[in-house]
Amino acid sequence: MNLHRHPMIYRGLRSPLVVSIALVGAYLAGTPSLGNGLETTPSLRKPGSSDTAPSPQGFIQRWMLLEPIPATGLTDKVVRETVGKEHFPNQLTVLPQAGDKVKVGDTELSWHAVETKDYNVNLFHFARALQKPTSNILTWGVTVVNCPQEMSDVRLAIGSNAASIWWLNGEELVGIYGDRQTVIDDGVSRRVTLKKGANVLRCAVINGGGATDFCARFLGEDGKPVLGYTVSVPSVPK
Repeated sequence: MNLHRHPMIYRGLRSPLVVSIALVGAYLAGTPSLGNGLETTPSLRKPGSSDTAPSPQGFIQRWMLLEPIPATGLTDKVVRETVGKEHFPNQLTVLPQAGDKVKVGDTELSWHAVETKDYNVNLFHFARALQKPTSNILTWGVTVVNCPQEMSDVRLAIGSNAASIWWLNGEELVGIYGDRQTVIDDGVSRRVTLKKGANVLRCAVINGGGATDFCARFLGEDGKPVLGYTVSVPSVPK
């Protein structure tokens, strides 16, 4: 925590020891312990079934996430260059299973199946639980939307901290840029059709520093959340 951003906290405390204890406590509150895996996070858990419905508000809560890749810059140009670079083979088409590994430069990274307890997926919790960097990172996410029948004229509505780009069935739909907080439905795509069966939703989220997360759902023509489908990842960890 930056003291300069919390002057009232600093002035209200009387000794360096009290300052240190207060700052450490504030930093750790609501964050996972280091080194104990994703089961220690307050917001994420491992999926316990093959598929699940979206939340009552339509938010997609089950994802396959790749451990973070170093990345810097949040402008439109830099984000597109970063995401456009091939960090690992088939990054825009791969359907990874939990535990699959990819090589990015000299570093081996793993895919993890996660389910958020909230409307948003907390990437800070995800990275910190795995003892990975939380700042200046690129995180890839993939999920599968399973529709019992075709759903036309829906829009993908997303929010992210910070920049992100999104694809549905291999087609880029929406992107938001800059150093921003996650706002529900911050970016909304054009009308698209969810085909009957499996639809692959993919995102790339770039964070500068501090908190990082994202949220996503589909909206109907009336602006209300689309329900009536299930969400799955290619495999559930044993």
